[in-house]
Amino acid sequence: MGASTWTISDLLFQIKHLKDEVSTFKSGEKYRRMEEACREEIAFVDRKYRDIKKKLFAARKETERVRRMYMETLDDVRAECDKEKAEMQKRLDKMKKQMLEAFRQRDEALNKLREQKAETYQAKGELEEAKEKNAALTARIKKDHTNSSKPSSMDPNHKKIPNSRESSGRMPGGQPGHEHHGRKTYPANESHEIKPSEKYSNPFRYHPTGNIIRKQMVFFRVVPYVVEYYTPEYRDLRTRKSTHAPFPAGYVDEVNYDASVKGFAYMLNVGCNVSIDRTRTFMLDVSGGMIGPSNGMICNLSKEFSRKTESERNELFLKHLAADVLHADFSFARKQGKQTAVMITATEDSVLYQAREKKGNEGVKGTPVELFEGTLISDHESAIAGHGKRHQECMSHVLRYVIASTENERKMKWNRRMKRWIRRAIHHWHTYTDDTAAAWTDMSGKLIAQLKEILKIAVKEYEYIPPTKYFRDGYNLCKRMRESIEEYTLFLKDHTVPPTNNLAERCARKYKRKTHQMMSFRGKLGDKYLCDGLSIIETLRLRKENIYAGLVKRFAPI
Repeated sequence: MGASTWTISDLLFQIKHLKDEVSTFKSGEKYRRMEEACREEIAFVDRKYRDIKKKLFAARKETERVRRMYMETLDDVRAECDKEKAEMQKRLDKMKKQMLEAFRQRDEALNKLREQKAETYQAKGELEEAKEKNAALTARIKKDHTNSSKPSSMDPNHKKIPNSRESSGRMPGGQPGHEHHGRKTYPANESHEIKPSEKYSNPFRYHPTGNIIRKQMVFFRVVPYVVEYYTPEYRDLRTRKSTHAPFPAGYVDEVNYDASVKGFAYMLNVGCNVSIDRTRTFMLDVSGGMIGPSNGMICNLSKEFSRKTESERNELFLKHLAADVLHADFSFARKQGKQTAVMITATEDSVLYQAREKKGNEGVKGTPVELFEGTLISDHESAIAGHGKRHQECMSHVLRYVIASTENERKMKWNRRMKRWIRRAIHHWHTYTDDTAAAWTDMSGKLIAQLKEILKIAVKEYEYIPPTKYFRDGYNLCKRMRESIEEYTLFLKDHTVPPTNNLAERCARKYKRKTHQMMSFRGKLGDKYLCDGLSIIETLRLRKENIYAGLVKRFAPI
């Protein structure tokens, strides 16, 4: 009841209030107050609007001013930046130009330096090559009988050839107490007695000793001895031809020459290296102008001698084939404008020369070396070293290479040690006797060990100082000895093997002297005929037989 009372009261008050407002609206007072309030509100709002508009305008003006100032500042900054950028660009362009110029100058300097280095290297290379060529030419000039196969007779002013004998300090000649060795006496063709004078008949002063004092004078005469056969001539009445009794063998032409004349002429021409013309001239001079065989006859003696000694040379071939130790060597000559070769095989008492078109494997074919089964001694010719069961290198050749190395490679030490070792080893080989065989073998083992040490030193030295292009003899020798040391020490293990090939080398020099005298063979078989003749002559010389008598015997008719 109370709640509804209050609600009605509220409603009554609200109704009264609304009636008052309606009466107010009806009277117009409310509109007037609302208009005044509205005008005041509008005026206030207008004042506010005008203030806000003023402020907005001022703000806009300020904003424009700030924007204008900002833009001006920005333009100034941009201009300044552009100016600095332009300056920086100019500086950058200038630096680029300077950099490019520096690069260009650097490239030019590098190219110039590269060219200078190339020129320097080229100059150094040319200098080194010139030095090597100079050393090679110097080595060639210094070649003599000590460091090459050149014979001492070809050196016009060679130094005295030393020997292995030690000086005793005594005067040369016969020493006190030495047995007198007089000259060889000959059977006398004439003997004359010198009668003593009367002063020797005094028995109180002179007493005969029973000895006979003899003095001889030896004469040399070349006296032609001519044997003539003659017989009457007849004419055959049936055939109308002339005829006569037969002459003995060898009497073919009107004048014939005996084997003594042929042997003498052949010995001069082939054995003594006298030309055909000088041989004929010499025979005319010594015979008083009576014996003068023609040049054609002297020239044909080589062919005749070769034909008559063919079987003997075949025996020499078989003997060399069956030998235990064989010396072999090649030599050279010229024939019909081309180089030709000769194979020389030798033993202690025989020599065989065989003409060949060329050296090497082709030159070995048809010689005793091709089928030889013993011990071969030669230089470092590979075509010869490949034959035989064993091979011994010639230590004389090795010594020549070592001497050349000491002269041209002075900074090396191995070559001087090798030089002393070779001489000591060869001397050791000569000291062998049956009584000292065990000690000799022990010393040989020590020498072989020393050789191995020397070769090790040589390898180290050549690693530090490589060989030059123009002189490699020392390096090549060291390399060969390391690869096949057995071929250089065989003479230290077997005393029957000589250490050098001097036997064949001396025979080769005989051939060279003859070829130097004649310069070149004209005929196709000239070298063959010369080799056939030298084979017999040098064999007779080794056997210490009379060469002239041997030639006469072989020229004699069978």
